[in-house]
Amino acid sequence: MKKILFYLGLAGALAVMAGCSSPQSRIQKNPEAFNRLTPAQQEAIKAGRIDIGFDGEMVKLALGDPDRVRERIDANGRSEVWDYVTYEGTDGMILYRGWYHRGWRHPMFPYYLDYGSRREREKVRVTFKDGKVVSIEQDKTS
Repeated sequence: MKKILFYLGLAGALAVMAGCSSPQSRIQKNPEAFNRLTPAQQEAIKAGRIDIGFDGEMVKLALGDPDRVRERIDANGRSEVWDYVTYEGTDGMILYRGWYHRGWRHPMFPYYLDYGSRREREKVRVTFKDGKVVSIEQDKTS
């Protein structure tokens, strides 16, 4: 009986991990977009990195869908800002990471809305001008 429960638990954990979004899973879902890129761009995306000049499709292959999209208007004109965030408890425990986890509740994984004292940490901020990345800000503390 214990063996059966172990294997059921293992199968469940593997199913959960398989559903997580990664550069590889996003590449598999959109191979045409990936194949049109240069070898250097492909290597960056496989590693989950982005660079100046990438378009939105390339950023989504590397990082996934943004958690927030905003428009910025300043003296240089209009730009679009994509934010990728994570939520942490006051103890530093990661509660939420990435769009794929939004609205999903499971007892094995804490859900960020269940914690009254949580903080939002912006992991990456990507700014687009005319459809191309013009700046990248990354959190280097973690």
